[in-house]
Amino acid sequence: MTTLLPQDLNDNPIPALRLKTGGAHNITIGASSARNASAFDASTRVISIYSDVPVYIAFGDSSINATASDHYFPANLYYDIAIGGDSSAHYTHMAVLQVSQAGTIYISEKE
Repeated sequence: MTTLLPQDLNDNPIPALRLKTGGAHNITIGASSARNASAFDASTRVISIYSDVPVYIAFGDSSINATASDHYFPANLYYDIAIGGDSSAHYTHMAVLQVSQAGTIYISEKE
């Protein structure tokens, strides 16, 4: 099969996405829920996140809020997350809430 993806030593395609121009976000993590100010692009299916402190995260629309019962995300981990595509709902926003200290979460949209 012909592919434009990079290939490993066995000629297997390596799934790789590039960073989307204009798709960088950051959210200040604090004691109140906060979300990205601008929506993720409708064509974005994957985002990468990195947080400098542990955080609770939630995904949804422009009214989403994070709570202490949402998903826990550890500090200092770079991770890819699907936010939509094909038959699944497309999330436009991510909300964050501190676990024990303030910090910043960095988000990169990928295409």
